[in-house]
Amino acid sequence: MATPHINSKLEDIAKIVLMPGDPLRAKYIADKYLQNAKLVNDVRNMYGYTGTYKGRKITVFASGMGNPSMGIYSYELFKFYNVDYIIRIGTAGSYSKNLDILDLLLVTDCYSQTSYGKEQSGSTDNIISASTNLSQTIKETSYGLSKVLKQGRVYCSDAFYKNDENFISLLNDYGCMAVEMENYALFHNAKILGKQAASILTISDSFITNEEIDSEQRENGLDDMIILALESAIRLI
Repeated sequence: MATPHINSKLEDIAKIVLMPGDPLRAKYIADKYLQNAKLVNDVRNMYGYTGTYKGRKITVFASGMGNPSMGIYSYELFKFYNVDYIIRIGTAGSYSKNLDILDLLLVTDCYSQTSYGKEQSGSTDNIISASTNLSQTIKETSYGLSKVLKQGRVYCSDAFYKNDENFISLLNDYGCMAVEMENYALFHNAKILGKQAASILTISDSFITNEEIDSEQRENGLDDMIILALESAIRLI
């Protein structure tokens, strides 16, 4: 089994995948948290690793940045590798005074102006939801770990460098608490393929206070989010 972007064997990929954007964050998770981790994909250096966490088979696979890249990898994992669940673990910029640096946000749904859905399946939906059952599992897991998990809608942008003066209207008019770049494609692919997808984000910067975490923290930190995703994953398999 191989696709144009993944050179893994079918048996190399677990039924549940944790999906950070950064390939080096995938490596960090595999090295620190997985037992007997094996590199199962290195096409274009988009690293994927499979190992066990508390005896359960887990794959950690990078998505890259933006809807198109997330769209490719999540689609191929769902469609050709029989993955049932993907939990995105990434970072976001806060639009809200109620979301501080390093807060954890469980994404309920996202609003986007992307053309991804229209080009992929003809969908004109601007708002798409995470999978309810998977999100509920994450929420229940957070209670057991005594982790504060906030919930809400995010804006999924196709442009990192853009005019951000309208972030207040995105918050007030559309209820977007934060901004990121991958959730729309992930949620859309799960919907059309009958799979489940959810997203846990760590707030890495704030449009309100102008605070931000550094690149090393983005790559090697964020352990509260990672542990929550791993502990949620083993409840599913």
